[in-house]
Amino acid sequence: MDILMMGGTRFVGRPLVGHFLRAGHTVTLLTRGKQPLPDGVEHLKGDRSKPEGLAALAGRSFDVIVDSSGRTQADTSAVIAQTGAPRHRLVYVSSAGVYSDNSRLPLDEEAPTDPASRHAGKAETEDWLRSEGIPFTSFRPTYIYGPGNYNPVENWFFDRIVAGRPVPIPGDGTTITQLGHVEDLATAMARCIEVDAATNRIYNCTDTKGVTFLGLVHAAARACGKDPEQVELRSFDPSGLDPKARKAFPLRLTHFLTSVQRLQQELAWSPAFDLESGLLDSYSKDHSQRQQVESDFSRDQSLFEA
Repeated sequence: MDILMMGGTRFVGRPLVGHFLRAGHTVTLLTRGKQPLPDGVEHLKGDRSKPEGLAALAGRSFDVIVDSSGRTQADTSAVIAQTGAPRHRLVYVSSAGVYSDNSRLPLDEEAPTDPASRHAGKAETEDWLRSEGIPFTSFRPTYIYGPGNYNPVENWFFDRIVAGRPVPIPGDGTTITQLGHVEDLATAMARCIEVDAATNRIYNCTDTKGVTFLGLVHAAARACGKDPEQVELRSFDPSGLDPKARKAFPLRLTHFLTSVQRLQQELAWSPAFDLESGLLDSYSKDHSQRQQVESDFSRDQSLFEA
């Protein structure tokens, strides 16, 4: 198939490009040209954040369009305005952050969404694709982690553990969260275009299990080669903080657990990484290879004071 990827040189895009090329697909990347390009792809230079940034797509058409960086309906519709609807499928990276708080867990794909969520534009994009009759498959990951992660997820914990700093933890550390490895997301995205049943479907995509914050810190410590019992944990009171405003602490401060049963059944998918092996993969291939720079821990104090 002839595949257009919006981006493709960074976190989610890199392993996904590899899957497509190994499967024999033709891959075109539209990027700003600031990152090294993988071998075997066509490159179109453009910046989707600018009005003229999609001009390179004019007159082009594709079997598959992968949009892993669009945040709003306007972001994705602007691409379709240049290329027309894909002949086969649009593959979209949404977010489990679209869901409303719910006392019944795990959340499945039919759970109510939150129109006030900072990810609401992604749910609106899914609705727009369906209303326009554009065949699509959308993935709603929880927290994606793995090599190349530029969001403060696992590296937030690695930084403090490696530096011997106290790790802030909400309450008693029993709040449950859920992480999914980037390679497992890429595998599911690559597979979906081969499965007709995935047309016009939305899938949660993450680990099959949740983990407490305390368990996450301990697993991160083991990935760093540290004794979890030697990591200093310092509790803070989350009650006065916005449970979804990830500023000083990188994860949602309430239980966050989704079901991946639909993905397992319809795409015959299962994650290759559990949390232990995934964190070790991220630390050994990425964090441990980074140039050591002094991290900013100033916001930690605001948590302790809260």
